Amino acid sequence: MSRCRVLVVDDSAVVRQLLTEILDQDPDIEVVGSAADPLLAREKIKRLNPDVLTLDVEMPRMDGLAFLEHLMRLRPMPVVMVSSLTERGADITLQALALGAVDFVTKPKLDLANGLTEYAEEITTKVKAAARARVRAATGPVATPIARAEAPRIVAPVATRYRTTDRLIAIGASAGGTEAIRVVLEQMPPDAPAIVLTQHIPASFSRPFTERLNKHSAMLVREARDDEMILPGHAYLPPGDHHLRVVRDGARWRCKLDPGPPVNRHRPAVDVLFRSVAQNAGSNAVAAILTGMGDDGARGLLELRQAGAATLVQDEATSVVWGMPGAAAKLGAAQEILPLDAIAARLLALARE
Repeated sequence: MSRCRVLVVDDSAVVRQLLTEILDQDPDIEVVGSAADPLLAREKIKRLNPDVLTLDVEMPRMDGLAFLEHLMRLRPMPVVMVSSLTERGADITLQALALGAVDFVTKPKLDLANGLTEYAEEITTKVKAAARARVRAATGPVATPIARAEAPRIVAPVATRYRTTDRLIAIGASAGGTEAIRVVLEQMPPDAPAIVLTQHIPASFSRPFTERLNKHSAMLVREARDDEMILPGHAYLPPGDHHLRVVRDGARWRCKLDPGPPVNRHRPAVDVLFRSVAQNAGSNAVAAILTGMGDDGARGLLELRQAGAATLVQDEATSVVWGMPGAAAKLGAAQEILPLDAIAARLLALARE
């Protein structure tokens, strides 16, 4: 395999130098150039033809999002965003992922040089994964949020359609997952069975991510609170830096937040969620792994299948990165492999059985 050719785009000369040094240390990566703003980047993309772009989310001369939108429409290519750990940085990064960026890394708030060096493995891994990612030209505007009525929402009875008192949907994702989860939740009715989710995301991004999902779903999407009841029509994600577990309380389930050590180098980890669902819901669960890098969730999905749960994964053709779903498929954990647009309907159909 030839070396991955990278163009580094950042308005900070320090960050450009550090990223170049970090990436050049990997024998599979070649930094072919750098640019201080999107206009310079545009010319260097034409001349250097890089495989991957690293792009700062906040750029001078041209808004980073506007540049990304133009790029994905005219010359789609893998982009890894370099984001700040701020609420504004999180919101811009989530918009960038919606526009087609493959993944992101975050800049440390303090001691930038040492902080970026500590993230060297993450940066190089994500850049190499991005080089193999499936990138598509933007075909239209980013999905618009669902309009919500001001009056309190009343969830209609659903016992005749979904066995919501004994059905639970569990979903895990990583790279590309912020948009994949949005696609799935957008297709869910407001009275769908309860959904528990884990997405690999920095602590400071969890609340903006949850709020963004809530705007695009007819379900109520929220950050889980420790010991709260899991209810139909609700989707639960862990707050920053916590694993989410499901525990049984009589005939119902509750959320359990766990600040314990990372699992598979992640907190939250998909395996932690899936194993708890296998132990406490078993055959009453339906589970899916969406696009993502690595293999987190594969063993947990296998445990779910062995416990009698229905299991499926997103197919390779529609996954940005077919690491996690591919690992689950190789383990024999997935009963079905489906394109992203078919997953929500299949989860609902399995919940009716």
